[in-house]
Amino acid sequence: MATAVALLAIAAGAGYFLLRDRAPPPAPAVTAPAAAVTHVGGAACRGCHEKAFEAWQGSHHDLAMQPASEKTVLGNFDGAKLSYAGTTSTFFRRDGKFFVNTDGPDGKLADYELKYAFGVTPLQQYLIEFPDGRMQALSIAWDARPKSAGGQRWFHLYPGEKVTHKDPLHWTRLIQNWNFMCADCHSTNLRKGYDEAANRFKTTWSEMNVACEACHGPGSNHVAWAKKEGDWKRFDSSGKGLAVAFDERRGMSWAMNAETGNASRSRPRETAREIEVCARCHARRSQISDDYVHGRPMGDTFIVSPIENGLYWPDGQMRDEVYNHGSFAQSRMFARGVTCSDCHDPHSLKLRAPDNGVCAQCHLPSKYDAPAHHHHQAGSKGAACAACHMPTTTYMVVDPRHDHSMRIPRPDLSVKLGTPDACTNCHADRKAQWAADVVQKWYGHTPGGYQAFGEAFAAAMRHAPDARSQLMKVADDAAQPAIVRAGALERLASDPTPVVIELASNALNDPDELVRRGAVDVLSGADPAVRLRFLPRMLDDPVRAVRIAAARSLAAVPSERIPADRRASFNRALDEYLAAQRFNADRPEAHSNLGALHAERGELEQAETAYRRALELAPEAVQPAVNLADLYRTRGDEDRAAEVLRSALKANPASAPLHHALGLTYARQKRRAETLAELAEAVRLAPDVPRYVYVYGVALHSFGDNAKGIAVLEKAHQRFPGDRAILQALATMARDRGDRAKALTYAEQLVAAAPDDPNGQALLKELRR
Repeated sequence: MATAVALLAIAAGAGYFLLRDRAPPPAPAVTAPAAAVTHVGGAACRGCHEKAFEAWQGSHHDLAMQPASEKTVLGNFDGAKLSYAGTTSTFFRRDGKFFVNTDGPDGKLADYELKYAFGVTPLQQYLIEFPDGRMQALSIAWDARPKSAGGQRWFHLYPGEKVTHKDPLHWTRLIQNWNFMCADCHSTNLRKGYDEAANRFKTTWSEMNVACEACHGPGSNHVAWAKKEGDWKRFDSSGKGLAVAFDERRGMSWAMNAETGNASRSRPRETAREIEVCARCHARRSQISDDYVHGRPMGDTFIVSPIENGLYWPDGQMRDEVYNHGSFAQSRMFARGVTCSDCHDPHSLKLRAPDNGVCAQCHLPSKYDAPAHHHHQAGSKGAACAACHMPTTTYMVVDPRHDHSMRIPRPDLSVKLGTPDACTNCHADRKAQWAADVVQKWYGHTPGGYQAFGEAFAAAMRHAPDARSQLMKVADDAAQPAIVRAGALERLASDPTPVVIELASNALNDPDELVRRGAVDVLSGADPAVRLRFLPRMLDDPVRAVRIAAARSLAAVPSERIPADRRASFNRALDEYLAAQRFNADRPEAHSNLGALHAERGELEQAETAYRRALELAPEAVQPAVNLADLYRTRGDEDRAAEVLRSALKANPASAPLHHALGLTYARQKRRAETLAELAEAVRLAPDVPRYVYVYGVALHSFGDNAKGIAVLEKAHQRFPGDRAILQALATMARDRGDRAKALTYAEQLVAAAPDDPNGQALLKELRR
């Protein structure tokens, strides 16, 4: 993610805080393989693990990526055509190879060989190799479903848009790059191999598909143990030469409670090794290194997304593609010790039992697989456990995926929050209120449910006056899933008041890396004194993602202010942060991050170079353009700032942040008409961002259109009742025009929303004189 240039600051005395100063939890123990451990290939496993190997063959992991051949390619290459956005693409064979004639990076038609088949069902994509080592995923895919289900056709992955070669979504652009976007999860022992100096990839793998060692780790020591070769006795432990032992289910059972109809584990699950191995690819995450060591925490090589706006609905239901882990991690099943392989065979990937049978392993059918529970005809779609508790969302046009949060349907919350609900997912002609009424009639009460954070997250989205207090309760509640608490901390990071900082300082001690990283992010928005008080010890956190977040936060602090006993740790952690950016040097985000780091350290020439490189890679990138323009602003060169933003807008005309930044640039140049036009466009493009409408209203007022400015802000206040900037502006404007009663009303609302805001307190005190 791009790092913001400006950080919110607060003033608070160090004596205010109560902190239990203790070290973060140690890293989990991992069976240490020999230093020379290597990958041996799945064929070496087959001799001893024939049953598992046969189950894996033909699975989605086995078929994740294959060389294009008559055996592997499912699409119609007999001259089939597809017209889209003014371009007709033709699929054909030549000399035993598979080709498409389609628009290239310049928009002109050309023939491209399809080197690899990617995936198998319900759709299959195809990869095109370029001379610089890039492989790009064609945006036209083959619908592998039966013809009776609408399949056996070519279709475009963005049917509602007109994606041309100028669009960032075009198959030749960064977003469709296999080396970064796809490769790590479709092959074994993948090394991206990007050469920044040459701007080339040399991506390698030990096996093209997802084979045994993708999950079990390098197998050479295990093979030595099995064959009793070399120093094999040193591996005669639980791992038998493998870095991680999947033994969390070994020797345990699920005992059914006849009274409740639910099963419980015979012993608690104390680790999440298996789940994290799956989560490497079934979590929404960004990668910071490919030196993954099996059994180590995910945060050593990935930054996992918490329950974020845009990715999830406020109640935690999946919205964007989140690949199951984030949903599962917020579920009651996860909390009760369920692992992925309780439901899925880890080799064939099939369910342990078909349909409702997989749920019946832990939920008594006589109680739950019965009309008295589900209120649908037995055997109907509505009687399927997954229909109500794991509703689907369709991605990539034809791929319905189940929500793994396994929640109790809450149409009553859908009425309040505007979230989807399982009932109207099937009964599409009905409204959520109908479903809520029916559920109330069935059960005689509003259902509960395990996920209990939706109203707090929804309050944050609408900037409700009590949003902060609700978020703090979620973040401080140890009964809440860690991924949810991390999401609450993320939402609090923009407002690091003293009470929020106290909460975050205690969260630094949490056993979960997501919560600790969220706490670091909150404290990163505080002033340097607060950061120096709390963050140096996090430089030695056992998880890399936490360490580099702490180092990044402290990077702008003069080195002599960092405690002497932590400076070596700071240098190591900062080097890790820089290495993470270099690992992703093929991406504009990495160069934007480096530019922001240089800018904060006063290294403006290096910052400018980094921002320029980011824009070379992606002219439409928002953050480097905004940051580069701000750099020129600090130099007093508003003309160059405007030039950068106008150039970026040519490539990305629908970007609200770019229009907003350009409006601010014009405002500093006192160009009234252009200022208001750009700020108004930002509001139109992003009506859910209160900052944009606040600035637009203030600009109208400042340029003399007082009535319109106040009207804009009053309307914004109705929508975002707890937004402090809007309340402050309305209060001061009312005061200045002599309407003390209205000013006092707004000031009281401001103090109620933020009791510890000294500006609000001062304004209220002034108005009460």
